[in-house]
Amino acid sequence: MAFTSAGKYVGRFAPSPTGPLHAGSLVAALASWLDARAARQGRGGRWLLRIEDIDTPRCSPESAQAILSQLSALQLLPDEAPLYQSQRSARYRQVLDRLMADGLAYPCACTRREIEQALTQSGRQHERHSEHVYPGTCRAGLNGRQARAWRFHTTRLQHSMPEEGFHASPCVTRDGVRWTDRRLGEQFQDVVATVGDFVLLRADGIWAYQLAVTTDDADQEITHIVRGEDLADNTPRQILLQKALGWPTPQYLHTPLVRGLDGEKLSKQHGAPPIDIARPLAALCSAAGVLGLPVPDHLRCGHLPDALAFWVQAWMHSAN
Repeated sequence: MAFTSAGKYVGRFAPSPTGPLHAGSLVAALASWLDARAARQGRGGRWLLRIEDIDTPRCSPESAQAILSQLSALQLLPDEAPLYQSQRSARYRQVLDRLMADGLAYPCACTRREIEQALTQSGRQHERHSEHVYPGTCRAGLNGRQARAWRFHTTRLQHSMPEEGFHASPCVTRDGVRWTDRRLGEQFQDVVATVGDFVLLRADGIWAYQLAVTTDDADQEITHIVRGEDLADNTPRQILLQKALGWPTPQYLHTPLVRGLDGEKLSKQHGAPPIDIARPLAALCSAAGVLGLPVPDHLRCGHLPDALAFWVQAWMHSAN
């Protein structure tokens, strides 16, 4: 999980307030906090908190406040006030307008059912937990239909990207996107075949995750992204947007997932219980174990600041 310890470091933790933090989300929170505190050979980087509440029907201010209270109890404190996506709609519109002006975004009138029907007619099978690959129906225009959403013109962008710099930085080619994850190693995704032209603004008027998170990372000058492994397949789409907009690409580290007894990722949707903030050290010890960090017996009954300082040192040595 090596990182470049020299130079600027800005990391972030970006939970969605659809409920309080659970054991799975705590792993990502602890890893991103440790990565920032261990950066620059232990001198530390900046760690920011972003509340990703753009999906307003699913998010609530009460859940956001619960997350802030949990992080405070765990002593995982950000270096500045949180950023709320729900307050940034004007900025996302500005970015979409720029992509439209550059011919890299277009309106789409397709419903989910129409996309599924088009894929079925083409003989493509939809795999569980995978994206519905957009067949490009509206790429050539709406033909009098009313726009429902806006999509990113993936194929157009791919053909405009240079084929160089794979080992130095993410590389976008005609075949797809290659990048190096600090934990998972070299990664590749053919975005056209796997996702197709992806949504930037949803039919219900809600900004899509890819546009919002990429814009926020650029505006907050994030240099290192540490998040759960389930988000790794979003990375190539975000790299495409970064390249289209001339923004730098951060370093990525995707952490192990906490799974339930059924093998599925632990999540709020599957009833994962919230972290017990009455026992913050026990919760952090469990998260540290998932990250492969040592959890000696003296930490389990010690003081929270001492445990966090111990893990910062352990993370720094494991990452170099």
